[in-house]
Amino acid sequence: MTTFFMAETSTSTTSSNIGLSSPIFKLAQDHLFTILLLLPIDSLISFARTCKRFRSLTSSDTLWESICRSEWGSTSVDALKSSINTKNNQQLPWMRLIKQVSQLGSVCCHKLSDPDSELMLPTPRASHCLNFESDCLVLFGGGCEGGRDLDDTWVAYIGNDFQRMLKWQKVSSGIPNGRFGHSCIVIGDYLLLFGGINDRGMRQNDTWVGKVVLSENLGITLSWRLLDVRSIAPPPRGAHAACCIDKSTMVIHGGIGLYGLRMGDTWILELSENFCSGTWRELVTHPSPPARSGHTLTCIEGTGIVLFGGRGSGYDALHDVWLLQVSEDELKWIQILYNLQDIPAGVSLPRVGHSATLILGGRLLIYGGEDSQRHRKDDFWVLDVSKIPSNKAQSPLNSRGLQANNMWKMLKAKGYKPYRRSFHRACADHSGFRLYVFGGMVDGLLQPAESYGLRFDGELFLVKLELETDIVRC
Repeated sequence: MTTFFMAETSTSTTSSNIGLSSPIFKLAQDHLFTILLLLPIDSLISFARTCKRFRSLTSSDTLWESICRSEWGSTSVDALKSSINTKNNQQLPWMRLIKQVSQLGSVCCHKLSDPDSELMLPTPRASHCLNFESDCLVLFGGGCEGGRDLDDTWVAYIGNDFQRMLKWQKVSSGIPNGRFGHSCIVIGDYLLLFGGINDRGMRQNDTWVGKVVLSENLGITLSWRLLDVRSIAPPPRGAHAACCIDKSTMVIHGGIGLYGLRMGDTWILELSENFCSGTWRELVTHPSPPARSGHTLTCIEGTGIVLFGGRGSGYDALHDVWLLQVSEDELKWIQILYNLQDIPAGVSLPRVGHSATLILGGRLLIYGGEDSQRHRKDDFWVLDVSKIPSNKAQSPLNSRGLQANNMWKMLKAKGYKPYRRSFHRACADHSGFRLYVFGGMVDGLLQPAESYGLRFDGELFLVKLELETDIVRC
């Protein structure tokens, strides 16, 4: 990608060595178009510089929209087209847009909730779950003041009006039972919730399936049901991490188990076709990530599952990165090595209770969390998984893992400035261009009711990738 943008801005004379009698000039334009889609982007730009005809063809917005679909996925591109307002309803300039996304340097925050509003709002909380499903934000559970767990489910419809104050609707309570530190992911059209801890300290290992339904008569409804997993299930836990591999498989890792012990095991849940039942199995590989809690798992299509950070058995915040490689015949963990010298001076990367969200362009946006001394953070980082080499690119394989360079980039934050926070939750819409962040632990005033200067937060805010204003109006 970097080579592409260097080539785009460099100057050179057009090659005159390709004669008009060359077979490539005799190809129909649609056939040539199909071939161009198979080329790496830097090769495509080099090809464009061979003659005026090819330069015109490779400047086509249709071609670059197809490239974006290949790079980002059709779901992201379609959602982006429907949600971004272009000037005078013009087609999006996809070539410039892909450049802006790959060179992302900042995000912009917008406040979406007003605690003084008369609207009904969810109770401030942390260690809850927040998901984007059926054009809605879905919020469940968490912990609140007094160490109490919550069992309420809230839904806020987003639609195409992204920056308005959202109207939350409480749709259920009591099912599932109250908990915090649970996981909840989206698989297909369903929500899949696992584990957590209740306010009596009991760890849980139950699995629930949720379904959001939008109807004109009933509005928004959400139903939960307990998933039948037969006799085998992971040991009870909370503060673990989870994500999906495909439309029928969930992965969980780590967490805090019985007696407060941190865990380092990995479990796979295979779901039946109709989501009526599932089968758990433990994945045992060597090497594997050490025991931890408060970390993140994020699935990146075509790459695997990325694990980052958390709190280790020694209570220190971690900064290691692991990749669970997914193939037809096996799953295996590989550590991704990088140099901390690449991180700007004075910046602390180790963290726990952060969020890691897949954004447009297939990279991870890391936000917030806290360090080993429980100092909360408000920084944004991009973890570029395209910098992770393949096993074949490093031969022989480093006995400790794969070495990646220039994998981290710190972003500037513009607009509204939210409190530093940890154990919040974040999710992206279908485009990966907009993220929603809710709740968490933030710094509070040192008062008797707020020990250690902490308080639970009930704020919702929007984070948008900052693109050039002359390309789109966000």
